[in-house]
Amino acid sequence: MESELEQVTEIYKMATEFLVNYSFQIIGAVIILLIGLFVASKIGKMVQRLCLAKNIDVTLSHFIGSTVKIIVIAMVAIVALGKLGISVTPFVAAIGALTFGISLAAQGLIANYGAGFNIIIGRPFVVGDTISVCGVSGQVTQVKLGLTKLVNEDNITITIPNKHIIGEILHNSNAYTLVEASVGIAYGSDMDAALNVIEAAIKSVSTIPADVSPVVGIENFGDSSVSIGYRYKVHTEKLFLSKFAVNKAIFTALKQSNIEIPFPQREVKML
Repeated sequence: MESELEQVTEIYKMATEFLVNYSFQIIGAVIILLIGLFVASKIGKMVQRLCLAKNIDVTLSHFIGSTVKIIVIAMVAIVALGKLGISVTPFVAAIGALTFGISLAAQGLIANYGAGFNIIIGRPFVVGDTISVCGVSGQVTQVKLGLTKLVNEDNITITIPNKHIIGEILHNSNAYTLVEASVGIAYGSDMDAALNVIEAAIKSVSTIPADVSPVVGIENFGDSSVSIGYRYKVHTEKLFLSKFAVNKAIFTALKQSNIEIPFPQREVKML
């Protein structure tokens, strides 16, 4: 019992001496750390706002602001450790060894981050663009270091690891999606009138952007009809809504103009 009391007493004396000798250093380090975190947050936000004011992409602006914040926090941590009389050299060596081990264990994660860095710096697409990659398509809503998020008209979020984007063939139609379709009309129809009717029908749909003109022309000659091809752009979030409306408008316009849409026919002769 006496030995245990002596140990407790020794521990109490050591703690008391430590607080007496280093209390001001500890308080100073905590104050420096708190002020540093506050300043780092403010500087990061200020840099981000500055980048946005210079019309830099929102993803790149967020990345630059976050990087500046991390750098300031690291500098503050070094100053706080120095205030406690702790040398940062062993920590740097330990962090280096730890980073090497983590890099071997998390190669996939690091590959995603590396690819995300290339996307943010190279900017093959930005938030708001419509892309098609890896067999999926949608409008970009978020670009992070590790992943990219898309959303389609059905409000389904598609998450793609960035390592699957870099090195792939990427289709970027900016804020629009290109729609390609065709309709067959009878060989005896007035082709010029048919082309004008189809173009006017596409433009009549309210969800079609007014600043993007559709392209209409003869696509090919079938067995029983002339195939009229047409291409137009729509906002990605209204893709199917616009496509269905355009199909209905074209059908109605051709019918009102007495332009025949023939069904497939095959002539059979009995000998």
